[in-house]
Amino acid sequence: MANQNTNPVTDEELQQIRDLHAQGKGRNEISRIVGRSLRTISVHAAKMNLTFDRTMTEEATRARKADLEERRVILAEALQSDAERLTEQLWQPAKVFRIGGSANKYTEKQLDEPPADAKKDLMSAAGIAVEKSIKLCPPDREDLEGLAAVDQWLRGMMPGGE
Repeated sequence: MANQNTNPVTDEELQQIRDLHAQGKGRNEISRIVGRSLRTISVHAAKMNLTFDRTMTEEATRARKADLEERRVILAEALQSDAERLTEQLWQPAKVFRIGGSANKYTEKQLDEPPADAKKDLMSAAGIAVEKSIKLCPPDREDLEGLAAVDQWLRGMMPGGE
């Protein structure tokens, strides 16, 4: 494509832009036909008070935003599921192990539920997953009071919490 700094737009090209615009051609198509960049077409069209129909672009943008919103909802659901699985582990049997001593010996023990430090880590991870889920898919206003209560409960479960 020609560069307008080294190869200025000619009067003939300006007339061609006007004619193509009058035929209902879009900016991209005019750019291909004239052999000039999209920016050059936009700049000169604006100087000539020519506008382009953006209906299709606006519809495509709305569709992409809807697709992105759907993906955020799916990710928020996955994070919520992760939080639920993490909190279930709080009350499940757990294996604890240690490697140490002068012989660097491995020892393990089966417990009825995870030790307190592991529970703290599980609660912290669950809280992060819930927080990120809420940021991706904010709740409706009426749900906020219930979430505040859940947040307070989660903080109360953690050592050093409120």
